[in-house]
Amino acid sequence: MSLNDSVFHEGLERVLIDEDRLAARVQELGVEVGRAYEGRHPILVGVLTGAFIFMSDLSRQMELPLDVDFMAVSSYGDATESSGVVRILKDLNSSIEGRDLLIVEDIIDSGLTLQYLIDTLQRRNPASIRVVALLRKEKPDAIDVPVDWVGFEIPDEFVVGYGLDKAGRYRNLPFIGIARTP
Repeated sequence: MSLNDSVFHEGLERVLIDEDRLAARVQELGVEVGRAYEGRHPILVGVLTGAFIFMSDLSRQMELPLDVDFMAVSSYGDATESSGVVRILKDLNSSIEGRDLLIVEDIIDSGLTLQYLIDTLQRRNPASIRVVALLRKEKPDAIDVPVDWVGFEIPDEFVVGYGLDKAGRYRNLPFIGIARTP
């Protein structure tokens, strides 16, 4: 289906990462991450709302016991650029002390949100914190935040689909697309 085939795709400029390429890379990441945690029982911490689809698909590729929890943090609101102010909207449901954490992030943009999240979780004394991100924007002014696995390096464009949205729309697209900007 092309972007012109559906009213649902109005507002999209083009497909950046198609469904097949996305699925293949998520499968590869799941296997890689699963190997890294072999013999352990990590907690996957999904960063809502954008990471829910990625985390679901990733976790099904990991052949090991794991727990799942979510945090919701925001630095965007309804804007298309980070405000630089990070807020926790939903915290974890259980203690992470002494546990291996894997933060599952949809996209790293400025790095501010992820750095805030790592700093916050580190104070709760987990055994380890590692990060897997589906996307990382190529931004020269981004904070150098530690990321263990990255699915795709992408240009500094506003992207949607596969959990990512623009003012609540496009999350259920099976691909990553570039949203038109006014």
